[in-house]
Amino acid sequence: MGIPVTGRFHAACFSAAVCVLLFVAAGATNAQYPDRPIRFLVPYAPGGSSDAIGRIIGQKLGDALGQSLVIDNRAGAAGMIGRDLAAKAAPDGYTLLIGDAVHTINVHVLRNVPYHPVNDFTFITLIGLSPMVLAVHPSGPHSLKDFIALAKSQPGRLNYGMGGTGSITHLTGELFKLSAQVNLVAIPYKSIGLAVNDLMGAQVQAAFPSLPPTVAHARAGRLRVLAVAAEKRASVLPEVPTFEESGVSGVVVSNWFGLMGPARLPATIVSRLHAEVVKAVQAPDIREKFSAMALETVASTPAEFKAMVEAELVRWGRVVKQAGIKPE
Repeated sequence: MGIPVTGRFHAACFSAAVCVLLFVAAGATNAQYPDRPIRFLVPYAPGGSSDAIGRIIGQKLGDALGQSLVIDNRAGAAGMIGRDLAAKAAPDGYTLLIGDAVHTINVHVLRNVPYHPVNDFTFITLIGLSPMVLAVHPSGPHSLKDFIALAKSQPGRLNYGMGGTGSITHLTGELFKLSAQVNLVAIPYKSIGLAVNDLMGAQVQAAFPSLPPTVAHARAGRLRVLAVAAEKRASVLPEVPTFEESGVSGVVVSNWFGLMGPARLPATIVSRLHAEVVKAVQAPDIREKFSAMALETVASTPAEFKAMVEAELVRWGRVVKQAGIKPE
């Protein structure tokens, strides 16, 4: 069993030799990590992007660590149940979380969030990015410029379907409204998939889904994608311009996915997990699987990941306030 390094620990070191022995013993536990299965918390039901990414990375990471990684789907309360379990888990590396962009939104749109989205977590590495897009029915406008002109000619008449109040698909729409200075009406659905279905049936005029579930519909002519919310064009839809290219600045939004753990995760464990996940996402087979999901692989440092989350937290707080979205 490792010995905690505390003030009493230092007081007990009566000689340099004793201190050395105690520090060696304290490091032994981390050197043995992991010696049992690791739980991967996914804060959503099976079948979604977070679940798929968790299973793909979990298999590769488990092989590298010599331990099984058990996917634990804890859906409910817009992902808060799973996140809260991760935040309150022992910081020993045996409970990890597949985080996503909603992590930085919940605190602004829901009441009584039981954790702090930064202070209660350790950020290990960003895994991938899935940019959001603006999609319309094939009979709708042919360009973002035309869509904006139509919206400005009929303020409050055009609508967009979104996957629930406070979802990334909702806030992307609100960010676009603020940036393009247009008035669209948000229509909430239980999921963005249902909203996209109604968009294909021309029951709503637009939607802001992520790229992966949109590509097949766009290629089949069931939807028209007007712009992608990224810094550069997506390789899977190279003909679609970015919002910036189309004259709307500031609409760069991705649903991100990353590996997280509870706060105070030991640095040695963070370093081990980070190194192995970076190897995993750079492996050709993983890149191929992520490419099929229209997911851009990323292997950030823990510091870069944390900085991104902090910036997203500030940005979405500003958007929620400016859009007048009230906590539910």
